[in-house]
Amino acid sequence: QVQLVESGGGLVQAGGSLRLSCAASGRTLSSYNMGWFRQAPGKEREFVAAIKWTGWTGERTNYADSVKGRFTVSRDYAKNTVYLQMNSLKPEDTAVYYCTAGAPGTAGYDYWGQGIQVTVSS
Repeated sequence: QVQLVESGGGLVQAGGSLRLSCAASGRTLSSYNMGWFRQAPGKEREFVAAIKWTGWTGERTNYADSVKGRFTVSRDYAKNTVYLQMNSLKPEDTAVYYCTAGAPGTAGYDYWGQGIQVTVSS
């Protein structure tokens, strides 16, 4: 059974930075698609970023328009860990952030972390 555990959240002032980590256990996820979603109070869960293993071409990343140029998703295969570097944070980035993993060759996500709070003060 795959477990995903997020860390690195907290309270930060607008303009600041945080780095979220997502440590996976139970299975090596090197070929899995890894993603980050977030859910703000009273809103639906939304996509933030994803990193996908494309085989011989390496990796491909994509981002929500709202975070492009500010957030960077990366992974450490040796540590079975995915990161989300968040810079120039805005109050509207305040949400619970979720790490997720999906089997290669599929569009959906099969495993989810418990979520971690990120709060950006103005």
